Amino acid sequence: MKTQISQIRELAQSEGKKIVFTNGCFDILHSGHVFYLNKAKELGDILVVGLNSDSSVKELKGDNRPINCEDDRKYILENLKSVDFVIIFSESTPYNLIGEILPDVLVKGGDWKPDQIVGSDIVLSNGGVVKSLDFVEGKSTTKIIESAQGKS
Repeated sequence: MKTQISQIRELAQSEGKKIVFTNGCFDILHSGHVFYLNKAKELGDILVVGLNSDSSVKELKGDNRPINCEDDRKYILENLKSVDFVIIFSESTPYNLIGEILPDVLVKGGDWKPDQIVGSDIVLSNGGVVKSLDFVEGKSTTKIIESAQGKS
């Protein structure tokens, strides 16, 4: 992980590129995720996705999650055009990871207010920007799971 973070920072500094950071579980990837990641990429040059580890997804979402293991979720994200780097983190939040990367832009989905976004203090004190992107209504992993179980 340290090597990957060094690579990201070196690339940004040597080529004057803007780092955008977001994070999430991305358990069952859907069009809302892809729309959101594409919008995040438009805010800079290098899009880094902090991916919750299997243990942190379980902690956040319950014993029946994740549906897809972290290696599979990472592979899928890494193969999206908009995503440049994926870093798995095991803590409940990516706060420490944000402190190491020091992104120029920190983004989350529209269900988060900028002042509630974990790591906003780090990014703002470093001269960066914190944004809440539009939420795609009706698109969520929970809704997909409920539909598959015949609950919706």
